[in-house]
Amino acid sequence: MARRNKAKDLTRRVATRAERRTVVVFCEGVASEPDYIYALKRLPEVRQHTWLNIEIDPDQGVPLTLVKRAVERKLCDDEVDECWCVFDVEWPRNHPNLTDAVQLAKAKGISLAISNPCFELWLILHRESQTAFLYTENAERRSRRLDGRDGKRIDAASYLPDRHVAAQRAADLTHRHEQNQTAFPRDNPSSTMYELLVAIRALPEDFSRARPASG
Repeated sequence: MARRNKAKDLTRRVATRAERRTVVVFCEGVASEPDYIYALKRLPEVRQHTWLNIEIDPDQGVPLTLVKRAVERKLCDDEVDECWCVFDVEWPRNHPNLTDAVQLAKAKGISLAISNPCFELWLILHRESQTAFLYTENAERRSRRLDGRDGKRIDAASYLPDRHVAAQRAADLTHRHEQNQTAFPRDNPSSTMYELLVAIRALPEDFSRARPASG
């Protein structure tokens, strides 16, 4: 019997893996915010879809300075798909030029993850709900009490399992401020950190603000 030969398929296989997006996150804080974002970077679902770079402002600059740095990076680096700025509002004394920072970001296509009064509000939402106005000092004290830490550094990995419930609580706060027509920066408490998590795939793309919070 004659041997049958199969012609080899020499066609190069087309890659099926989605190309990763490059996202640069600019932080004003040097401890808790980068700690948390570096932990997000290590998540498998984030690594699969996103090249995540964290830029920490060496001078702990104000939000407007941070946005200007992000604008400059986006203009000069063609490899960057998205730039995000992570900063606080601060109460009782707000950061200067907050409105200018937000307007510049909107005009230049820079995304913002703003916590009001501070990033510790986002951490609190991983542990429990928060709907009442908070001063920065009170938020920091309460956040430390909830996780038992002494200073600014956090055990970020311990927060990530609860990021979905924190996101829903934060989204519910956003919805409440929209209903009440509470304008920035008076939308205290609030945090749009969940929008950053969606962008880097630490939350599903179809994350909905319509679902009720779990309490």
